[in-house]
Amino acid sequence: MAFSLGPRATSAGYRLAAFDSIGSTNAEALTQARAGEAGPCWFVTTEQTAGRGRRQRTWVAPRGNLASSILEVIDVAPAVAATLGFAAGVALEAALRTISVEARMRSPESEDMTFGLKWPNDVLAGRKKLAGILLEAEAVAQDHLAVVVGIGTNVVAAPEGTPYPAASLRGLGIDIGAEDLFRALAEAWTEFRGIWDKGRGFGEIRRLWLDHAVGLGQPVSIQSGPSAISGLFDTIDETGCMIVVRPDGKRMPVSAGDVYFGTAASMGAA
Repeated sequence: MAFSLGPRATSAGYRLAAFDSIGSTNAEALTQARAGEAGPCWFVTTEQTAGRGRRQRTWVAPRGNLASSILEVIDVAPAVAATLGFAAGVALEAALRTISVEARMRSPESEDMTFGLKWPNDVLAGRKKLAGILLEAEAVAQDHLAVVVGIGTNVVAAPEGTPYPAASLRGLGIDIGAEDLFRALAEAWTEFRGIWDKGRGFGEIRRLWLDHAVGLGQPVSIQSGPSAISGLFDTIDETGCMIVVRPDGKRMPVSAGDVYFGTAASMGAA
């Protein structure tokens, strides 16, 4: 099956560049933006050989997994563009829910699956990482930002030996191809990107994100370099920062870091 866009994405003007194999869909999107590509355009593959995760970590998508990046060229400040990652999380959760329902209809013995959003950029199935989101941005002509949101999803295989346990759709009993997941994702992205509306609708995106947030009200430790911040995960604020309530009652905004919840929080702070 080939990659394709659904009717909502097509009517909204999205385009598609599909590859049999590529080093990095994010890198390709940025290269095209530097060459004048104005988007909105999806870059997708089922085999990524040199992908990147947060903090330059490797994200390799073996054949059959979904590596997808959406390029949007927009006139917003970098801090506003950063909140687009939360729209991506909401869109992917919605797409996963859609394909999970479809898989259950085809195979009634399939279990009902719940997907959650882990701050700042992961999508979980249960307590295992199913997908990661990486947002990158560069200034381009006319004071616009080329914003690339990379979304990598474990469809047929999940890495082993990772700091956070990983899962794949196939391992969860959801038998669906990367092409089907992408079509659902592109349709959902069109909806929630429209709600986000250059950051003007982030309040609604924030509400939707919190509806599916993992760890709200639980002990959390955020590791950033050699230091860690521990407390209770209270919410995310209007900029997307995690708000942690420290043991002394102080509310502290956190903009980045590796997150550990529950009993793992004390391990993350070690």
